[in-house]
Amino acid sequence: MPKLIAGLGNPGARYAATRHNVGWMLLDAFARKHGVSIDRSGFQGIYGEMRWGPDAEKVLLLKPLTYMNLSGRSVAEAARFFRIAPADILVLYDDLDLEVGRLRLRTKGSAGGHNGVKSIIAELGTAEFPRLRIGIGRPAPGWQVVDWVLAPFGPEDAAAVAGVLPRAVEAVECFLTDGILMAMNRYNA
Repeated sequence: MPKLIAGLGNPGARYAATRHNVGWMLLDAFARKHGVSIDRSGFQGIYGEMRWGPDAEKVLLLKPLTYMNLSGRSVAEAARFFRIAPADILVLYDDLDLEVGRLRLRTKGSAGGHNGVKSIIAELGTAEFPRLRIGIGRPAPGWQVVDWVLAPFGPEDAAAVAGVLPRAVEAVECFLTDGILMAMNRYNA
């Protein structure tokens, strides 16, 4: 069965190093490790393809270019085209409710206020898809949420995120090899 790994973020140099683009950062780290270029246009995004495991299953690595709030359009279009079930889609994204540099996997759940995930739930018609969230922490005093997520990481937070990315890449690999439950057991500790 094919799988889809979707990293959420916003297109353009202005957003490249922002907190909201941590999903793209993780997808890029995974692609680099496995020698995959995410450079093909389609599905309202850019994507790359690879084969995984002894059965050489197809894995699609997708970056929606719809801006965060419409991410579901891209994810659903790719899932329909490749006939990928929601349970075989792993969504990578930022989470305000996790400390900076923490990661958390889930099998399903609500959007938790994340507009990109809200869009995916609406477009897929279900909240039953796996996710890997990377903590970006709550806004510092005086910050609005929108300004916080669209701002670059400070040096300390950037180091924390850089430190967790290799572990997050391993969690994606575990999802592909052993499934979401095993990945949760190993990487949610």
